[in-house]
Amino acid sequence: MNTVIRKIGNSEGVIIPKETLNRLNLKAGDSLELIEDKDGFTLRPVDDAFERQMAAAREVMDKYKVALQKLAE
Repeated sequence: MNTVIRKIGNSEGVIIPKETLNRLNLKAGDSLELIEDKDGFTLRPVDDAFERQMAAAREVMDKYKVALQKLAE
């Protein structure tokens, strides 16, 4: 699919056709992850379960920062 980068307010963005959104079960407000690789970009829905796990891991690392630093020595 080809699309054009358009001016949207003070930003730029791309329009995803409604048929594509429907096929991928996406709607306005859903979070997408933009992944850059050597061939270009991949755009995919954010994995909510993974994001929750990462948030929990960050919380543990913040809580035990000093202990983790001592263990790393």
